[in-house]
Amino acid sequence: MEPSIKETAERIRAMRELCGFTVEEMAEAVGMAAGDYEKCESGEVDFSFTFLYKCADRFGIDIIELLTGSDPHLSGFAVVRGGKGLPIRRRAGFSYNHLAAVFKKKLAEPFLVTAPHDEALETGEIPMSTHKGQEFNYVLKGAMRFVHGGHETVLNEGDSVYYDSGKEHGMAAVGGECVFLAIVIKED
Repeated sequence: MEPSIKETAERIRAMRELCGFTVEEMAEAVGMAAGDYEKCESGEVDFSFTFLYKCADRFGIDIIELLTGSDPHLSGFAVVRGGKGLPIRRRAGFSYNHLAAVFKKKLAEPFLVTAPHDEALETGEIPMSTHKGQEFNYVLKGAMRFVHGGHETVLNEGDSVYYDSGKEHGMAAVGGECVFLAIVIKED
């Protein structure tokens, strides 16, 4: 079951208050204006994975706790069967399935991502994001236009990219839907 925007927003607000952070401090931590942050925290607008990731990092908790209200609890191993995982839809049609949601103290966040085709993004401006750490993307199906720090390339099935996610990056499906494995590696 996909986490509700309103419930996730309530958990973000509760964690901010519990940690004693102001709206302005959290807005700065996630890299947005205080008014935009308040809209996210109130559940008025959907938030990106990057927003959630930065909130969880600032609170010192696992992103899964923000999404579900529960701590991951497995430590030896966690199996996710094909087509399963914790579903997250957090960017204009993109769907993420978290592939290690129940594993605690993760060093990385693995996702199976499906990016919809948007003809305007094939040549237009791609939404960019940044977050601490590094990331690895491996294209399983289709093709992806990838932009990082002013450089651009197209990745096809079987291609991969490993990059510093602290620099602006973005991706868009090219020629149809794109499915890729994204592994977000946390910074120490």
